[in-house]
Amino acid sequence: MTVYPIETGRLILRPFRLSDAGEVQRLAGAFEVADTTLNIPHPYEDGMAEEWIRSHKDKYENKQEIVFAIERRSDGQLLGAIGLLTSDPTRHAEMGYWIGKPFWNKGYATEAAAALLSYGFDALNLERIRARCFARNPASARVLRKVGMKHEGTLHR
Repeated sequence: MTVYPIETGRLILRPFRLSDAGEVQRLAGAFEVADTTLNIPHPYEDGMAEEWIRSHKDKYENKQEIVFAIERRSDGQLLGAIGLLTSDPTRHAEMGYWIGKPFWNKGYATEAAAALLSYGFDALNLERIRARCFARNPASARVLRKVGMKHEGTLHR
């Protein structure tokens, strides 16, 4: 699998490694993180992080999904994850992300989302990227607005 890192001022978006599994379990396993996402289980049990990381290669090779670890450049700390679910051949994708609670409100999600949008449009030649967030997660809605996304509607239930 060849997924090249994306670098920003403070971050490196890179493929996950199995050695990240413990930190993924710790960060994604926090109730507050799981509560703000659609697909993170709580509790986040042993082995789930390794299984999730192992799934990335096949999904990438089948052009279904590309997932990046969000790493802080200054010290290599894993902060969260960001990715694109693709809908080939429509050249549309859905962006999703999570940031570990200790790193909330520091601009990391906004920086990572802006970089991934540029990558999606420029490197992957996507035509449309969408994202969703829970109404109870206004911080995520602010991230999406900051990176230039527009609110198009509210899904009920």
